[in-house]
Amino acid sequence: MTDLALSRPFSPLRLESRSLAWQAGAVIVGSLLLALSSQIKVPMYPVPMTMQTFAVTLIGALYGWRLGAVTVVAWLMQGLIGLPVLAGAGGVAYFVAPTGGYLLAFPFAAALTGWLAQRGWNGNRVGLAFAAMLIGNALCLVIGTAWLSVLIGLPKAIALGAMPFVLGAALKSALAAAALKAFAPRG
Repeated sequence: MTDLALSRPFSPLRLESRSLAWQAGAVIVGSLLLALSSQIKVPMYPVPMTMQTFAVTLIGALYGWRLGAVTVVAWLMQGLIGLPVLAGAGGVAYFVAPTGGYLLAFPFAAALTGWLAQRGWNGNRVGLAFAAMLIGNALCLVIGTAWLSVLIGLPKAIALGAMPFVLGAALKSALAAAALKAFAPRG
């Protein structure tokens, strides 16, 4: 990567240069996007497949690692206090249930994806953007499966909590990379 790429980081929304009110508004919009993505789901056992990781990685890449992680944490706090923003509604139970590890992974995935985007793995380089999104999705699967293994054992956790989600993770990563490309500066 050239010094030029680092001196002009990918920041299509320029949130880091906006006022605190703008950033707070972005957190609210991001929380709403996450809540909507949670409602797009395929019921599976023990963890449903949702569009959450699409939104988590895209928010990380668009908002940057810090504000992306803050946005995801704000959404998780909304779910923790019982607002119906998670795939199954909300409340403490979702954080100790089989979904808990995946939820815990989301802020880290947003931060990692945002960090990579700020270093050139972004809409200007769609292949690297796809890789960044895929890495964020993989992090969710690893942490989520690790938590699930505590509850049901590692072989079952891999079989039920990771393998069925690999193809979906790749598809959501491609979709998020394409969406990120739409935000890339032209020319």
